[in-house]
Amino acid sequence: MAGLFDELRVLLHGIWNRRWIALAVAWGVAMLGWLGVALIPNSYQSKARVYVNTQSLLEDRMGITQVQSQQDLDRLRSTLASAENLEKVVRGTDLSQTVSGQRDIAAKITTLRENITVMAQADPSMIDISAVSADSTLSDGANARIAQQVVQKLIDIFQEENLSGDRRETKQSLAFLDEQIAGRAKQLEAADQRRVEFAQRYAGLLPGAGSISQRMDAARMEINTIESQLVQAQSALSAMNGQLAGTPQTLPGVGASGGPSALAQAQANLASMKARGWTNSHPDVIAAQREVEALRKSGGGSAGGGGTPNPAYLSIKSMQAERAATVQALQARKAQLQADLNAMMSRQVDEPGIASEQEKLDRDYEVLKTQYDKLLADREEIRLRGEVKTETGAVQFRVIQPASTPTAPTAPNRPLLLLGVLVLGIAAGVGVAFALGQLKGSFSTAARLERAIGLPVAGSISQVRSAAQQAVEKQRLKWFAAASGGLAGVCLLLIAVEFVQRGMA
Repeated sequence: MAGLFDELRVLLHGIWNRRWIALAVAWGVAMLGWLGVALIPNSYQSKARVYVNTQSLLEDRMGITQVQSQQDLDRLRSTLASAENLEKVVRGTDLSQTVSGQRDIAAKITTLRENITVMAQADPSMIDISAVSADSTLSDGANARIAQQVVQKLIDIFQEENLSGDRRETKQSLAFLDEQIAGRAKQLEAADQRRVEFAQRYAGLLPGAGSISQRMDAARMEINTIESQLVQAQSALSAMNGQLAGTPQTLPGVGASGGPSALAQAQANLASMKARGWTNSHPDVIAAQREVEALRKSGGGSAGGGGTPNPAYLSIKSMQAERAATVQALQARKAQLQADLNAMMSRQVDEPGIASEQEKLDRDYEVLKTQYDKLLADREEIRLRGEVKTETGAVQFRVIQPASTPTAPTAPNRPLLLLGVLVLGIAAGVGVAFALGQLKGSFSTAARLERAIGLPVAGSISQVRSAAQQAVEKQRLKWFAAASGGLAGVCLLLIAVEFVQRGMA
């Protein structure tokens, strides 16, 4: 420990012996450093905070989600720093006084883009806008004023974009969609005309809608259904024929009481049917005519013929006629469908490209119709959204903190830099003195000499100063102290000047 302490004393003694060199180096480094600090231009920053509300109950109902609102906010924030808007800033502030042409404006725009910051807070509705002005050709007051003007102009542009940007964009979008819808409508009309012409040529042979293959499948399914109904109708007709064969036409023992005869009753039924407008081809009319002829042949028309018409027989006879008519109608429908199906199948054999042609026509038509419907839906949605954003104030804009006028430069921190230069100068002086002490070929202590030559040192003689030398040494110490204090005083003076300049700015 004692040896380390001795080494430290030796180093300090060597530096102290070269203190004037150290002081001169410190002065030189400090002056150069302070000059460099003085050449750094002051940067003045102005800040503002705005509130942008992108949420609305009506917007949620219209499908304008929070994500889409955030995208709108990001779009406004990105367009705020566009070249067009920055040119407005240059021409609308004192920066216009320092430009003489388009080249100067382009240079100012590049500088502004680097010095403008638009940042969202944790709450995305809060946006901070800041601008820095550090033009070395301008005074501090001019830089502070320009920073404030730039931020205020950005707020004005932000508000202008909020009020007119959505309306302009909606109008452009609607015009584009109207043009697209008109074109799609013409294409859709042409495709529909081609489908109609094809249907007139081929698809009209079978009922229903869809392609030829779909219509043929539908026809086959209807034929199968008709066959099932026909089987049921024929079974019902057979059962009705069996019941009719076992039912007597007249009821004996009733006609002698003076009631109408069976022939008269049958003739009355036939007249009633014709009075209702039934023709001779109607099954019931045909059955009634046959019954009248049969009664006439059998002599059942006399009043004393021995019986009256059986109502059950007549009812069963009528039901039999209905079942027969149903069977005939089903058979006719089946024959018609089968004929149409056979005709279409033969035409497909003759022209195998019919089905593929119709599928192509239908596919083209459906694609165009889907696009047309989507364009109509998009147009209506954009129109409603534009009205919502215009009428309800979709983006509510409010200035929370107006553009501040900076009273002190934000950079550089000149007082701290001045102190740092002073410390650096002192460190440089001490380092130079230490280096010179290490390069000199002398020995500060007897122990170092012993280690160097490897021989014991008998003794050492201390330096003895006279009274005159001591007086000179004291005078030099005073000069050194004054020079050292002057270095620190200059530093303090420069710091004081800096604060005075800030106050004046």
